[in-house]
Amino acid sequence: MSTNLTAFKGVFPTLGKRNYIDNNTVICGDVVLGDDCSVWPFVAIRGDVNYIRIGDRSNIQDGSVLHVTRISEKNPTGNPLIIGDDVTIGHKVMLHGCTLGSRILVGMGAIIMDGAIVQDNVFIGAGTLVPPNKTLESGYLYVGNPMKKARPLTDDEMAFLAQSAVNYVTLKDDYLAQLD
Repeated sequence: MSTNLTAFKGVFPTLGKRNYIDNNTVICGDVVLGDDCSVWPFVAIRGDVNYIRIGDRSNIQDGSVLHVTRISEKNPTGNPLIIGDDVTIGHKVMLHGCTLGSRILVGMGAIIMDGAIVQDNVFIGAGTLVPPNKTLESGYLYVGNPMKKARPLTDDEMAFLAQSAVNYVTLKDDYLAQLD
């Protein structure tokens, strides 16, 4: 298990039960992970100027960066980063001060910016840029730079959103078993 958990201004990250945190990951400050989460190599999660909450069974894949927006006179609450349950964050994703619901897949290299809200049951394609303060409606595929609503999700895609999280819970359990 990782030793790269760092306090910031006296606030230490909080981990739920049965999490896998790769040794090459850095998690700092006001970050709370739910149960059965996995955080893979070279991820940076910085809850230093605001807070980050990650729900149960969510996974953050290699090279992703998660950060927040500070509180200011123009933005009195700043923008925390909130991720729901059963969310798959693909490789090299950038999440900054946004809110993601549950059962979401964020494709590789996507960027979701400050104040954006992603409702439950959404696919975000690889390389998609979600501009600040946009809302992505439940049940759709979004692609492009800037993002566009492409089409409704199929029944198979809707089922895969939850299955993707299950796949990563199984994989992190395999990694944890190696540590015993």
